[in-house]
Amino acid sequence: MTATVSFTIDSPLGPRTATVAYERKGAGEPLLLLHGIGHHLQAWHPVTDILAAEYDVIAVDLPGFGASEPLPEGVPYGLGTVAPALGALCTALGVGRPHVAGNSLGGLLALEMGRGGLVRSVTALSPAGFWTEGERRYAFATLLAMRAGAKALPRRAVDRLSRSAVGRTALTGTIYARPARRSPAAVVAETLALRDATGFEETLAAGGSVRFTDDVPGLPVTIAWGTRDRLLLRRQGVRAKHTLPGARLIRLPGCGHVPMNDDPALVARVILDTARSATRTTG
Repeated sequence: MTATVSFTIDSPLGPRTATVAYERKGAGEPLLLLHGIGHHLQAWHPVTDILAAEYDVIAVDLPGFGASEPLPEGVPYGLGTVAPALGALCTALGVGRPHVAGNSLGGLLALEMGRGGLVRSVTALSPAGFWTEGERRYAFATLLAMRAGAKALPRRAVDRLSRSAVGRTALTGTIYARPARRSPAAVVAETLALRDATGFEETLAAGGSVRFTDDVPGLPVTIAWGTRDRLLLRRQGVRAKHTLPGARLIRLPGCGHVPMNDDPALVARVILDTARSATRTTG
């Protein structure tokens, strides 16, 4: 069940209050899950039960996405604000230095949290920030087109499309390699999440100049890329490995940009292997 928590964040305007929606399940060391731009925490549902068998899993809607409130007016959606805000969220939930797994924007935020010493391990699935300028423009144009399509479709049309494999492919084929496997209800929900995301434009604008160029030493880091990622092409994973030479670079065969639904068992295993390696190192 989704809950909300309010907490204080630092910002260029001074302390402000943020309110974030989250789901929490399982027991053990904490594991924070971060979705991509225009998505919501339900993207993680295919793997949550597997992870919760071993960890205290906290999946969150990022500020301005899903059921979370937007950041307070005037507070930027950049890495320098959102990553520390996620650290403040963890404090509010009584969690110290969780493991973190993120996809796309969430992967970039996971790496930034690792760079800031806020987490114990990082699993980044097709993380943003390792693009060339041409690749970034292509990704942003694709995202804007997806957003425009979601906003243009009447709800009844979304419902109708979701009921067929062809329709689910039309709605979500850019991010999934196997969109027909997604349930109709999930496709409707994520299309509406993309349509209604209040933080979409500001997040995209903040990402225009983002490049992740720092190593994240001292903790386990895994970069994993789907071989059928149509949004952030998999060659970006090689750049990520050059930037983070100590990281594992894992190929996810047959997976798209949001791989959790394409191969839940494989994605869960990659996350668990990374988190377990941190436990072995410190334990």
